[in-house]
Amino acid sequence: MDTTEYQATLDYLYLHLPMYQRIGAVAYREDLTNTIALCNALGNPQTKFKSVHVAGTNGKGSSSHMIAAVLQNAGYKTGLYTSPHLKEFTERIKIDGQDVSHEFVVDFVKQIKGIISTVQPSFFETTVAMAFDYFASQKVDVAVIEVGLGGRLDSTNVITPLVSLITNIGYDHMDLLGKTLPEIASQKAGIIKPFIPVVISERQKEVESVFIEKAKEEKSTIFFSTDFYQLKEKPRSEDRVYDVYRGGELVFENLECQLKGFYQNRNIPGVLMTLDKLKEQGFSISDEAIRTGLHQVVSLTGLKGRWQKIGDRPLVICDTGHNADGIRAVVEQLQATPHEKLHVVLGTVNDKDIRGILELFPKEAFYYFCQAKIPRALPAGELAVQAMAVGLQGIVIGDVNEAIRSAKANASAEDLIFIGGSTFVVAEVDNL
Repeated sequence: MDTTEYQATLDYLYLHLPMYQRIGAVAYREDLTNTIALCNALGNPQTKFKSVHVAGTNGKGSSSHMIAAVLQNAGYKTGLYTSPHLKEFTERIKIDGQDVSHEFVVDFVKQIKGIISTVQPSFFETTVAMAFDYFASQKVDVAVIEVGLGGRLDSTNVITPLVSLITNIGYDHMDLLGKTLPEIASQKAGIIKPFIPVVISERQKEVESVFIEKAKEEKSTIFFSTDFYQLKEKPRSEDRVYDVYRGGELVFENLECQLKGFYQNRNIPGVLMTLDKLKEQGFSISDEAIRTGLHQVVSLTGLKGRWQKIGDRPLVICDTGHNADGIRAVVEQLQATPHEKLHVVLGTVNDKDIRGILELFPKEAFYYFCQAKIPRALPAGELAVQAMAVGLQGIVIGDVNEAIRSAKANASAEDLIFIGGSTFVVAEVDNL
């Protein structure tokens, strides 16, 4: 189709609708009124397909992609809605790993422009409605729907899924979700629906009672996946390989995951438990479909930016981890990865506890402070000042790709370059 028309449609969405990723909290809507109005106008497409709902602080994107990859591999026409996108808007909405077409995006926006002017939804509310309309029109067998922010008031929370999954709870978006882990967990617990089973990826002492109480209130059966599944990782190499036990019995030997982050061992039990709940509701998912789905999750779904290798000699890794738990996991893996010197291309947004995050980074690394091209980005100079206050040394190079080029110029073949600190820094990497 005419790329000019598609670009004009994207410009309309970006410029006319408040977008949290770009401008922050002022774009966040604290109720579901707009989403309900959009869905009503579209004939409530969210009621026309089966779904799995995934919330959490860290791990919800990876878990959503793993579930979708397995379902796709099991032969189901599988929708996948995630956010934010890294490179292309269409990455948010996929069926069987294929992005929504430019034509659909253009036609959808044309169709609802009148509703947009009446309802005045946010960018996220509009894209959620677009995804639901697309999945309904394409008659998917099932769709995996990732929560955008929180859960209780998130636009995606108008669906009634077959099963809900809640991954790790950590400190993020505290300005909107609460200052304590139980407050944040109570927002995530908002996706627990009456009589719908809910899977919790890991037991966290501070928050498990929040989920238990909410499940009791909704008469929902709750499953803490680590009570059922235990993973033993094989000696660490570049691939993540696990022996998986269920109730002490070996159920998967040498299960490989194409996602290379150490932190995936916290997500996989929740994925397996969620698939069990789907099998109990009539889905035919073989062990082979699970094995192949996890081993080919990146190839099947196109997931980017999760401990992704984008260069050798020097080894270049990028990761979208951006809050304390995410950064802690990344730093652990950096330290376990053989290298001589560590170079870190780092940028963050301006509405996080930056000091707490910076204190997690290794002091022996050399830093290239940069900023993504979004209004929420923390200026690279300010980031450098805060980083130097906690003992990190480096230089300011505002442009992400220039910073990467500088790191490569300074690195030897045995060095390691890491790019991250923000999803939006990773999104600007040229060769991703």
